[in-house]
Amino acid sequence: MKIFLSIIILLIALLQYRLWFSNDGIEQIQHDQLMLADLKKQVEEKRERNAALYAEVEDLRKGQESLEERARNELGMIRAGETFFQVLE
Repeated sequence: MKIFLSIIILLIALLQYRLWFSNDGIEQIQHDQLMLADLKKQVEEKRERNAALYAEVEDLRKGQESLEERARNELGMIRAGETFFQVLE
């Protein structure tokens, strides 16, 4: 019985050593959890960005106002009959 108990204690000690001091132990698990949290944060930011881009695409598909606004701001276009004034500061 003493031999059996000694073997069990030795196995528990070996498992505890691997858990606390080996390369794939507690420290690695904590590191992986931090990386996972960071990746989840990045994924959520990308989802928000994608949702905003999707909303903008839908707005461009459905509305003329957004097309006109982009044409005016990004391309400097004006409608026929309009007069363009540029204010310099």
